Amino acid sequence: MRAEKGGKGEGLANWFDGRVGLFKMGKAQLRKVFPDHWSYLIGEIALYTFIIIILTGVYLTMFFNPSMREVVYHGTYRPLNGVRMSEAYQSALNISFDVRGGLLMRQIHHWAAILFVASMLVHMMRTFFNGAFRKPREINWLSGAGLLILGMFDGFLGYSLPDDLLSGTGMRFLEGAILSVPVVGTYLVFFIFGGQFPGEIIIPRLFTFHVLLLPGIMLGLLAVHMILLVYHKHTQHMGPGRKNMNIVGPPLWPVYVAKSGGFFFLVFGVNVVMSAIAQVNPVWLYGPYRPDRVSTDAQPDWYMGFSEGLIRLMPGWEINLWGHTLVLGVFIPLMIFPVVLLIIWLYPFLEAWVTGDRREHHFNERPRNSPSRTAFGAAWMALYAVLLAAGGNDLIATHFDLSLNAITWTCRIAFFVLPAIVFVITKRWCIGLQRRDREKVLHGRETGIIKRLSHGEYIEIHEPLTQAERYTLTAHDQQDPLEPPAEIDEAGVPRKASRRHKLRVRLSRSYFGDRGQIPKATVEEYRRHQAEHEPHEEREPTH
Repeated sequence: MRAEKGGKGEGLANWFDGRVGLFKMGKAQLRKVFPDHWSYLIGEIALYTFIIIILTGVYLTMFFNPSMREVVYHGTYRPLNGVRMSEAYQSALNISFDVRGGLLMRQIHHWAAILFVASMLVHMMRTFFNGAFRKPREINWLSGAGLLILGMFDGFLGYSLPDDLLSGTGMRFLEGAILSVPVVGTYLVFFIFGGQFPGEIIIPRLFTFHVLLLPGIMLGLLAVHMILLVYHKHTQHMGPGRKNMNIVGPPLWPVYVAKSGGFFFLVFGVNVVMSAIAQVNPVWLYGPYRPDRVSTDAQPDWYMGFSEGLIRLMPGWEINLWGHTLVLGVFIPLMIFPVVLLIIWLYPFLEAWVTGDRREHHFNERPRNSPSRTAFGAAWMALYAVLLAAGGNDLIATHFDLSLNAITWTCRIAFFVLPAIVFVITKRWCIGLQRRDREKVLHGRETGIIKRLSHGEYIEIHEPLTQAERYTLTAHDQQDPLEPPAEIDEAGVPRKASRRHKLRVRLSRSYFGDRGQIPKATVEEYRRHQAEHEPHEEREPTH
């Protein structure tokens, strides 16, 4: 009997399967297990907002004219009628007032960009504090950090495209920073702007970078990031049944797909609601850019605010050498700007060098179990917050009726002092939490119930932890610090350790020495403690 033929769709699927093996590959991937924890949703927010940016960006591209040719505006927005402006700014006004749904699309696009960078930064910090960047995921960390940095610069280029007074002020800021580069600064400005600022080609160039070059690179990095994520699988939190080489959680199909699909529409809906009720970047209020004007309350988006904070904190130092002026007040912040990003970007390799750890790690480490790393990340965040505050020192002064100079000097001092204070406090905090976990494993959980024994002693009843809870608190690894080499080798010859090795030993002691971690409770200690501390009721004195 001849088998019944399937539909056209099934036939087409069979045709593809016979040539590329989609069914077998798809079946294996659809059963892939994903750990279930709320913190993983942060990375999904970054992915979904990037998709929203691409979709809305394609729509806006069809109506935006990236031209700096001057025209006289005669359009719907009456306050600007008769004003000379670039075609880029005119098209931004037309999108906002004449294109159906154009203003909402602009708002969704801008809010999605803000949420994209914010979610990437939070996702990156979650990965950092959990130690999920360790072998074999260093490339994942580099690609994710690359997405964050490119997203920041692409956002800067994006809000510069309308050629309004606010974005033009930002471009003037960029021009001043480039001019501060010794020897080649002037040539770089002429190359970028095609002549004297602002030139006539900067908007078309920014448009090409914003919609083609940077998004293309970001798509490539995203593909690498997702492929490695599938290959290495997710890291997971410690718990019963979870080992370094397995994953516990729901399968991709149908559980994870259904949850992720619903979460995508939730993110999209929240983004649309924010765009509908919270106005961002109203370019019609700023007016077209003119080199002889500066917008009041000129502030970049939050993710670029730390760069402006560096400029505002730096004193206006200048040095005259051989007839040339070096504007150190701008050049030094320009050099510090990438350092702030590179320090956290290259941290995995610094930690691997300090620890000498070459093992694979598929567990998320609790932040308290790595006090030095957690303190370093908290100090970096404190530095970032100080620079953000410095970037808005004028707004802080006007809104809170404070002295601008007082705010600037406070931020200058905090730039050096606050990260150190945060580092020390965070490290001591983590060590205290480690000590608390150790006591909890040995003594149990405090119940707050006070009991009086027959001989008059008052004790607090402790509730023993379950075996699963004890496992979760003690499953992490603790390394021993590196030891300095012996002063005399086997042949009796004095051995001199290099400065590099001495630095590595000191850092290793900071991570894993007596001041870097509290030894976790072992099985032997737990059993000995249980034997020595039997219930008080059984040890009451007899008369």
